[in-house]
Amino acid sequence: MKKIFSVFFFCFLTFALCQKVELKKVTDSSQTFTGKIGGIPITIELNYTGIVDCDQYQHYVDGWYYYDKYKKKIPLTGIYDYYGNLSLYNFGTKQKQNSKLLKEQITSLQKVEKTDEIAQKLAPKESIVFENSSLNTNPVPGHFYLDGKAQPAKLFTGNMMIYRLNNYLYLPNNKKINTYDFINKAGGNELISYSSGENGNRILLYFEEISNFNACGQCGASNGEKGYRVLYFTKDWNYKNYEEFLTESCRENIYDVTKTKSKDKQTIIYKIGKTESTPPHTLTLNIKNASVVKSK
Repeated sequence: MKKIFSVFFFCFLTFALCQKVELKKVTDSSQTFTGKIGGIPITIELNYTGIVDCDQYQHYVDGWYYYDKYKKKIPLTGIYDYYGNLSLYNFGTKQKQNSKLLKEQITSLQKVEKTDEIAQKLAPKESIVFENSSLNTNPVPGHFYLDGKAQPAKLFTGNMMIYRLNNYLYLPNNKKINTYDFINKAGGNELISYSSGENGNRILLYFEEISNFNACGQCGASNGEKGYRVLYFTKDWNYKNYEEFLTESCRENIYDVTKTKSKDKQTIIYKIGKTESTPPHTLTLNIKNASVVKSK
């Protein structure tokens, strides 16, 4: 009898652990890509080294590439932007000196658009330029330039962003998703609860994130976007969609808010006043059921 109970308890414990949902935050400041130059396999590693100006869409990078057959690292420096454009340069014996000069001259969005023109004046030994016209393109096409001659190049990736605020959700059935890929790039999610219903599974997240990813412009770098997200899944934990409910927002001018908690702290009610774009409404948060209901 004890043996049967032990086996039952072990199976129950294993099932319970498999059903656990976790959220882990991982900030990437470097990426390794594989690709080809002129049909020859290569590897590129790039490190994020800063932003061009208050606009977060353009970034400096340093790193290296090598031909997989030889594995001799060749240094690179350059610029990448949010739209998937990547420009990389090797200046030979003047790599350190000219890399510094290149970054000193590229200080704005207007200068980023002239990156290659500025770099060519510093006489790069090699150039690798990728222009991802569609962020869904995989592989990403480009060109490799050496001694005035061009060869086709490509990277086997659908995302050339180097700096990434990953929020990984570990789900039952050994599944994992990254909110970076389908919500936004700002991260800031916290796991509150998860639940199952007739139509599938739900996960409730609280988030605090910057209103404008850029430090310049309206709501620049403001930490005014706060609220909840409900993620919907099938019974097999396949992701379907999500809903977002703001409780504070610089972009939407949501500040007139009252918050009330139930005695057991499982229900939170937000009464949100009228804004320029939305009428007054109420958000009823049920932590146990991982749900949010919006009403007038």
